[in-house]
Amino acid sequence: MNDSNGYAVFFFPQALEALGEAIKPYLQDSPAGPHVLCNEIDTAGALVEMTLLGNAPDGKRLALELMVPSGMVRMIVSTHSDELFGFGPHAFGTPAPALPAVGPTAQPAAAPPEAMPAAAPAAAAAAAGDATKKPQA
Repeated sequence: MNDSNGYAVFFFPQALEALGEAIKPYLQDSPAGPHVLCNEIDTAGALVEMTLLGNAPDGKRLALELMVPSGMVRMIVSTHSDELFGFGPHAFGTPAPALPAVGPTAQPAAAPPEAMPAAAPAAAAAAAGDATKKPQA
């Protein structure tokens, strides 16, 4: 994959066979299989419309629209320039923290729940009492 944002469009094997030589110039290979990288995609109709950006032989920028029947598309993956995205192995900077065991054999939580602090019931009752008092005339 490259570093640009866009989409990787994967096809069913039968679709690649049916499209034959016509699709081969647009395919890129990866460990996940052959796919078409495109900058924009429209899946709103019977055809999946893919916009590919490239260079013409004379060096001019070229926008190419490639359309295939939607039934040929197996999967569309959004690509990002993030270093943690892609089909290869990832090296994470710090390991994820270990989560505590849960279930019938796990130790109960040692900390009290913080949803209702200990001082809250008295403060709530005092506030409720003030709200129920009628103003004196």
